[in-house]
Amino acid sequence: MQKNGPFVHEAIAEMRAVADACGGASAAGRDLCPLRRHGPHYVSGDRPELHIPHNFHLIGAPWDPRKIAELAERYEAVLPPGAWPNWVLGNHDRTRVASRWGRAGARLAAMLHLTLRGTPTIYQGEELGIESVPIPSERAQDPWERNSPGHGLGRDPVRTPLAWEIGPIAGFTTGDPWLRIDALPEMTVARQAEDSASMLSLHRDLIRLRRDIPALSLGDYETVRADEKLLLYRRSHGAQVCAVALTFSEETTDLPVRGDLLISTVADTARPEGKLLPAEGRVLRVSG
Repeated sequence: MQKNGPFVHEAIAEMRAVADACGGASAAGRDLCPLRRHGPHYVSGDRPELHIPHNFHLIGAPWDPRKIAELAERYEAVLPPGAWPNWVLGNHDRTRVASRWGRAGARLAAMLHLTLRGTPTIYQGEELGIESVPIPSERAQDPWERNSPGHGLGRDPVRTPLAWEIGPIAGFTTGDPWLRIDALPEMTVARQAEDSASMLSLHRDLIRLRRDIPALSLGDYETVRADEKLLLYRRSHGAQVCAVALTFSEETTDLPVRGDLLISTVADTARPEGKLLPAEGRVLRVSG
């Protein structure tokens, strides 16, 4: 399909009709257009289109609280009435989140991703904090690298299989995997599932909170504060209010909100009163 070509809306409408005929199915699509052209892919006139036209803008957003707050507000502003937002943090074409922003940054990004309003799409490996895996040119599978070896164009480093358990092929296959697997013990599902402080456990805990707290799954979004260090926003549903505080600073930062701690990206540590630790994110239950 041509990107935003003249017949794209008609083609999407046909696909949506097939999804509707299946009963209860959702239609998602790869939408690479600017935000100002994002809304029409939900609906065009009286014609339904996609339930989830993927919003990839967070992938390329600067790792800056002010820019992310601006993006969230612009995105909310272009959504048609009744449209449901969604966020994509990483995919098979871009550098792994943990390689972009470091392991602490990846934990912070996971909290951001799973507490913004809308459906999060988690690319395989993000839930483990996998970094991009170097692939020798002779093992390359991506045509970009095979056609221009040595220029760093290949996307194979972000397409490596998951490591399920410790071992030479990491429990992924009984044969020869098409790409090298990052089989470090701390990067395996088996090891992280047993560690309450792991990236996998953080994802599971955040998903559990979304399921249990309507403010985090269905609630409205409002930016409270965004400066060079801190992003603070409110999620509210009826009388239920949660605050999400994320510090992008490598120093201890003032926490300008009080409430009951629901979860932190920094596990089981002494937290100074009214402060966020470096690169820490917290979700708090607040009143009013």
